[in-house]
Amino acid sequence: MIRLVLFDIDGTLIQSGGAGVRAFGRALETEFSIPNGTGGVHFAGRTDTGLAREIFTRHGVATHADNFRRFFDCYVFWLDHLLGEARGRVCPGVAEFLAGLRALPQPPALGLLTGNIRLGAEIKLRHHGLWEHFMTGAFGDDHEERNELARVSLQRARRSLGKKLGGDEILVIGDTARDIECGRAIGARVLAVATGGAALGELQTHRPDWLAEDLTRVTAGEVCA
Repeated sequence: MIRLVLFDIDGTLIQSGGAGVRAFGRALETEFSIPNGTGGVHFAGRTDTGLAREIFTRHGVATHADNFRRFFDCYVFWLDHLLGEARGRVCPGVAEFLAGLRALPQPPALGLLTGNIRLGAEIKLRHHGLWEHFMTGAFGDDHEERNELARVSLQRARRSLGKKLGGDEILVIGDTARDIECGRAIGARVLAVATGGAALGELQTHRPDWLAEDLTRVTAGEVCA
């Protein structure tokens, strides 16, 4: 039985309409006078801190704590602003799937497993009315590596629930190969959805336990029994 469900955010719960990438670019230009700083950078499945480190290194910005703080303080300002202009949306089936989880005879705890920094995750999910669904999680400012974030999320969930969860009691839901990989890092089951940038065929090569075009094609009962 699944006792904990961990969701990725971008491409899984929501589509931000490019607001996150644009906020990265605006923050780089505002704080460090770097125009077009996100060009050629692959964002899907990455952590915000890892992305910032890569971009800083490319452009000769020192990767010390003060520069990360400056960047992310500016980033969340732009993110909040740009979400209001973007044509973002909740991904298909998310509301119904969350309702299905809550309706199970023994509802699992819900958490986040995301590369977004915590405040960025909150801004995005509050904008779309989803933040209050989640009681635990791990974020891009906890660690730069996604697999380590999975371990952080598991530790926090165990403390919050007061239970020693096994991998077969955890479900990770995401839209990239990196989400599948980080689920495997903690022995979790994985549901992959093709609502982000990866196609069904690409996700299938990484052998998730379940694969669906979107969350309208699978029910909570199917994957949490």
